[in-house]
Amino acid sequence: MHRHNNGLKTTLLFAGMFAVLLAIGGVIAAGTGRAAWIWVFALIGVASTAYSYWNSDKIAIRSMHAHPVTEAEQPEMYRIVRELSDRAGQPMPRLYVAPTPSPNAFATGRNPQHAAVCCTEGILRMLNARELRGVLGHELMHVYNRDILTSSVAAAMAGVITSVAQFLMFFGAGRDNRNVNPLALIALSLLAPIAASLIQMSISRTREYDADEDGAKLTGDPLALASALYKLEHGIQAAPLPQEPRLETTAHLMIANPFRNVRKLFSTHPPMSDRVRRLEGMAGQLG
Repeated sequence: MHRHNNGLKTTLLFAGMFAVLLAIGGVIAAGTGRAAWIWVFALIGVASTAYSYWNSDKIAIRSMHAHPVTEAEQPEMYRIVRELSDRAGQPMPRLYVAPTPSPNAFATGRNPQHAAVCCTEGILRMLNARELRGVLGHELMHVYNRDILTSSVAAAMAGVITSVAQFLMFFGAGRDNRNVNPLALIALSLLAPIAASLIQMSISRTREYDADEDGAKLTGDPLALASALYKLEHGIQAAPLPQEPRLETTAHLMIANPFRNVRKLFSTHPPMSDRVRRLEGMAGQLG
């Protein structure tokens, strides 16, 4: 279903993150004379990847304090998701609602059989049925394209690299680390988290554009998603989520950046104006 051929790019980006992690292990190994540190940090990367693979849905749902909803509670949400799932020939995901007025939505889960789609109370109040259908089509395509797994693992690895880089600052003060170039140590501890974050954001932005396009094809209505994104941009500025650590780890999954005034360079989402323009162009091509 996914035809954007981003597999190679994503693989290279992940390789870059592992390279950063191994570089940190190499610096510590050079200072201690113990090559085992390289393997330690390689195992940390593998362990964090495995944990994110199996628990991405639970982590995201828990961070938003979302609760499962029945068809009687959210009949429109169920109707839309069931229709689009049947159209795609995929199983029905679990549906959740997060108790926050900030308008947003996200999908999570390692594959279509273990997927969950969550809408906030704010987005359910803000959008009409057509716009909500456009948003849910976007989120379902994230699941079908396996984007949730990719972005969750990238976020976990970025977090590990940041934590390990902070450890480097304490490591540099040790007595047995005279073989380490202090300037290289400081540079790596400062630049590694930035590099990891930029790689994670590159993965996330590419996937957002693709989910916009694929979701619009699934619904057959690019302008519905464009209208929803326009509303979300203004709605989030009026009612953003607080920038708390538990929410920052989930922000990359959401259809729109949930925080106010995020710098473009450090945003996990492409500019909303670009996304709307692409969808409008797609609508023109579809007639």
